[in-house]
Amino acid sequence: MTVAWDPVTSDHVVRALQEYDQLGPENFFAAHGFAPTTTYDLVWDERRYPPKAILGTAYEFATGQRLASGDFEGGKSGAVKVLGQLGFTVRVREATLRSA
Repeated sequence: MTVAWDPVTSDHVVRALQEYDQLGPENFFAAHGFAPTTTYDLVWDERRYPPKAILGTAYEFATGQRLASGDFEGGKSGAVKVLGQLGFTVRVREATLRSA
């Protein structure tokens, strides 16, 4: 499946970040069908978030359609790239750097 990210704006991403903060990780993942990140962190307002889950939720807010985790890639060519194009900072997770 190729996802068209054009409908997603930075406002949709911010809304997803705010919902993550409001619900907490476990409830957010349960509500939107994603899991914690292992490689990258979206850094916003000095906090770290799971980029794939945030982008997938932002897509749902923008289009009304829910994506499954397997519908798109979370790494450099997927969520990391899209979030970067929307002006967000995504970094390699610190624990990943230490174990490499």
